[in-house]
Amino acid sequence: MQKDFVIIGCGRIAWRHAEQMAKVANVKAVCDIVPAKANELAKAYNATAYYSVESLLEVETGIAVASICTPNGLHAAHSIQALQAGINVLCEKPLCINSKDGSRMIKAANNAGKKLFVVKQNRYNPPVVFLKQLLTENKLGKIFSFQVNCFWNRPAEYYAGWKGTKRLDGGTLFTQFSHFIDLLYWLLGDVKEVKKITRNFAHPTIEFEDTGVVVFDMANGAIGSLNYTVNSFAKNMEGSFTIFAEKGTIKIGGQYLNELEYFNVEGMEQPILSKGNIANGYGFYQGSMSNHDKVYENLLLALDNDNHIFANAEEGLKTVAIIEQIYAAEV
Repeated sequence: MQKDFVIIGCGRIAWRHAEQMAKVANVKAVCDIVPAKANELAKAYNATAYYSVESLLEVETGIAVASICTPNGLHAAHSIQALQAGINVLCEKPLCINSKDGSRMIKAANNAGKKLFVVKQNRYNPPVVFLKQLLTENKLGKIFSFQVNCFWNRPAEYYAGWKGTKRLDGGTLFTQFSHFIDLLYWLLGDVKEVKKITRNFAHPTIEFEDTGVVVFDMANGAIGSLNYTVNSFAKNMEGSFTIFAEKGTIKIGGQYLNELEYFNVEGMEQPILSKGNIANGYGFYQGSMSNHDKVYENLLLALDNDNHIFANAEEGLKTVAIIEQIYAAEV
């Protein structure tokens, strides 16, 4: 018998969740403060629509998972509400937009004896999976340096409603590029020190940067840089991760970390990797690789097996802490 899941927040990403959720569970209920959004998603999946989190949690019982798809700044509050109601949580990225809230989320999960996960779908990109394996098996030897490029486009019309606000969005590194920060930590470990320069060149209506350059000194001794912008003309240009190491050089590129662009590793032939999924499409712009199918497949496994590897809240909080460290850094 399928488990009952619910979705809190019925914006664009919620439709991606519902599509994949319906393959592995029953979409029991959805919730949004805008009734039209909740009604539309509920109708598409034969679910019950609610217009407040409180009403959903008061009525629905026996829910296995709540997927949190609300604005970034509300992730903590809505996750904690669901956890306190005895429901496991899958939270969209970022986990939250400050470490204090992340700690509160983890405490709520522990107190409730429930699981709290975060969406990190880029970990399932075929080239990323391959690179992680190389690093785990120490095939590259000592890591010398790295370069991360995030060159995307977000037009003015993208920044409507909560997007572009410090309170609910948090910043470009939280909304657009937190997946890249997650991969930095997942692949190379802790950050020791950072320096940064950020500017807002082309988006005067938003409350933070649209471009940044970050320099990292990592705990493992590697140094590297992150160059990011949402000013790539007219469309996304590149999302890439390059590593220079003792026994090889490798670059994962494409628009969203979906291609093995360069491979030169001692004693190895370049592999032929599966193509993977397409990008998430949102009408007038594109997001990251669409791997929510793998997220939900692994969520089911992690619910029933504490040892199954799946992005947990502690890892999500590490990403938040690194982004905070970047934003607080001096030039």
